[in-house]
Amino acid sequence: MQEKNWVLDEADLFPADEVGSARCSWFVATAEDAPCGVLRILYDPPLELYKQYNLQMTVKGIDVEEFVRNNKIAEIGRFGILPNQRRQILIAASLMRATTREVIERGYTHYITDVFEGEIHSPYQFHTRVIGFEQVATHDTGELNAPNRRITLMLDLRRAYQRLKRNGNWIYRFLTRGWTKRMHAQLAG
Repeated sequence: MQEKNWVLDEADLFPADEVGSARCSWFVATAEDAPCGVLRILYDPPLELYKQYNLQMTVKGIDVEEFVRNNKIAEIGRFGILPNQRRQILIAASLMRATTREVIERGYTHYITDVFEGEIHSPYQFHTRVIGFEQVATHDTGELNAPNRRITLMLDLRRAYQRLKRNGNWIYRFLTRGWTKRMHAQLAG
């Protein structure tokens, strides 16, 4: 929390009303029995939240309200790894595997997330080049304190699955390990 200076009070970063709520899931990674990473998924994020941010769309032709009505969206947030563990890529990958499995099992079709422009530990390149996220908007403010402009990224889970499978790299094998045939079929067609 001190490194990023995202909030003044930790309770704002980890709201108590989210614990046990069906509207979000929290995932914690551990190393040597100590927490070292966290990721939150917010299911069906309220459109009103994004309207507050004064989004500047970078992709033409998207009717945001229609898109939200016709798709099931899960927002990735609070994704953080302790500084001394950041070189351990399997920590982040394990969080991604656990969250993706749950999101697919719940029938969600898209991820949305914000990354901070110019942040030293930004996952922007990994998200866009490796996973297949696409930039859809930018905005200057959000729920977290940060001087950086936010870049809103979206991932069509079916397209990402098919792209990763076609590439056949370790990310695909790692993320889908333990999936049921139904989960694979859900994204294959």
